[in-house]
Amino acid sequence: MTRLRRRAPGRPRTPIALALPALLAVAFLLLPLIGVLARTEWGELAGHLTGPGTVQALRLSLIVSFWALGLSLLLGVPLAWLLARVPFRGKAIVRSLVLLPMVLPPTVGGVALLLAFGRRGLLGPWLESTFGVTLPFHTSGAVVAATFVAMPFLVISLEGALGGLRPRYEETAASLGASPLRVFLTVTLPMVTPGLVAGAALTWARALGEFGATITFAGNLPGTTQTLPLQVYLLLQEEPAAATSVSLLLLAIAMAVLIALRGRWNGGAPEARPAPAAPGPAAAEPAPDVGASPVVRPAERWALHAEVTGFTQLALEAEPGTTIAVVGPNGAGKTTLLRALLGLTPRARAALSLGGDDVTDLPPHRRQVAWVPQDGALFPHLSALANTAYGLRAHGVPRAAARRDAQVWLDRLGVGHLAHRRPAQLSGGQAQRVALARALAARPRLLLLDEPLAALDQTTRAHVRHTLRTHLAGFGGVCLIVTHDPVEAVSLADRVLVLEDGRTLQDASPAEVSRHPRSPWVARLLGRNAWPGTATADGLALADGGSLVAAEPLPRGTDALAIIAPEAVSVHREKPGGSPRNVWPGTVREITASGSRLRVLITSERVPSLVAEITPQAVAELGLADGVSVWTGVKATEVTLVAL
Repeated sequence: MTRLRRRAPGRPRTPIALALPALLAVAFLLLPLIGVLARTEWGELAGHLTGPGTVQALRLSLIVSFWALGLSLLLGVPLAWLLARVPFRGKAIVRSLVLLPMVLPPTVGGVALLLAFGRRGLLGPWLESTFGVTLPFHTSGAVVAATFVAMPFLVISLEGALGGLRPRYEETAASLGASPLRVFLTVTLPMVTPGLVAGAALTWARALGEFGATITFAGNLPGTTQTLPLQVYLLLQEEPAAATSVSLLLLAIAMAVLIALRGRWNGGAPEARPAPAAPGPAAAEPAPDVGASPVVRPAERWALHAEVTGFTQLALEAEPGTTIAVVGPNGAGKTTLLRALLGLTPRARAALSLGGDDVTDLPPHRRQVAWVPQDGALFPHLSALANTAYGLRAHGVPRAAARRDAQVWLDRLGVGHLAHRRPAQLSGGQAQRVALARALAARPRLLLLDEPLAALDQTTRAHVRHTLRTHLAGFGGVCLIVTHDPVEAVSLADRVLVLEDGRTLQDASPAEVSRHPRSPWVARLLGRNAWPGTATADGLALADGGSLVAAEPLPRGTDALAIIAPEAVSVHREKPGGSPRNVWPGTVREITASGSRLRVLITSERVPSLVAEITPQAVAELGLADGVSVWTGVKATEVTLVAL
């Protein structure tokens, strides 16, 4: 029985009005190729391709194309990096110059080369008198012509690859002590290798097939400048069958290059694809054995002094061994602070002193400030061991010694058995420990962690937090941790720095910030209700209307924040009597689980939204659900007023 091929469910039907022109376009491109295949004299093909003139032209074409590829790599790779990574005036003009040979008629390009490098051109007489170099009608002229028309393919492909590579890898490498050139050679180029290879292949193929600029600038001299495309042109006039055979050879080479690239010439630089971890016990997420390798306390200790100006403006002082949690809402300036300390942003500048040494004017790779971004930014082309040894190697430590130290750090953080795995073969917790080992192994004076545990599940986060706390206890510098997790701030930090609009709102111990948060955002982060307002004789006049009675009011007129713990809010179906002095009607809007208790969001027309925390049994007894009318009460003694 004949089966009908049905359209896949959910797939839109292809419009005939678009499909027909598309098929015509394919036929238009395909017919010339079919013409070459149809007209080729297959019996004479070997003889045509092994003729003396053809062999000589092929040999010369290979020499010219590979020299053009070498020049394109030498000049084009730095140009692509400049266009992708360095902001400068006139970049659009430079990019247009790169693209110009791709749209310029080849013969016009040849005329331009002749007027620039010919014997009567701008540079031709100087080249001839100084170096004895004459480019026109010489093989070197054919190389110059091929390079002129082919190098843009390399630059565009590599620029696209560099544009797809997020700078955090290069910035992390710089923070580990690698110079810009070392970063380029050991991180940037290996990560954009697919784009570089694709661009190089297209460049070589284009140079191999160059005709117009070569014949105009270098001439058509057998054995000197007569490349294979020029040989085709001559054969077409004298031996059309041989010209067809040589054309087929060039066509086959071009198709082979395109098929080998399989669409990768657009220059994308995708992130490393996750590879499944090897099966077995090592793939699990074991708790790190922090007792197996005791932490070695450093002999040197480095205090921190920083004056940050720009978008983020603050002064920061910290003694050696201090860990500071940096918190604040999105846009508060947390990341800008870290990047200012690294010397990686024009938005803010940090006058920075570490251990008494002023590093303000030093480039990032010489500041000894290590950075661990949120995802770790492990270099995907290096193993965990090579990643960890990277900073040591950047500081000149011999390879064997660097790998020994790196293995020690991996063992300390419980991932030594994963030393030879690539980052794509690590779990999130394992990768974070490797990233932390890499930063600590680089012997920094200042350690910056940007939400290091945010991407981990709760169990893994607890393990990594325990590991991190253990090793920060032996760190001789200062550590700044950007976090949105109050547990991290309380368990890891000696101080909590609260930022808002790029300014310091609070800088105190975790206990003090927990008891008296000076920011509504921090109070809500800690699970408290926070209402801003102005102090009155008996409490607070709320900013959004209404009033609040407090047992310990502040001086009248003080800007203040009222902090109310969710467990201090009572919920009733009828208006309560008795002791509560703050009673408001409201409506239940949301009920969510919080451990063994439930958090009930209640809105009111008299006061801001309020969160109460009660037991599931109380919710059931009160019949609470979304939209149910209730009364809330808060005792005056349960209200804490914090002056802002």
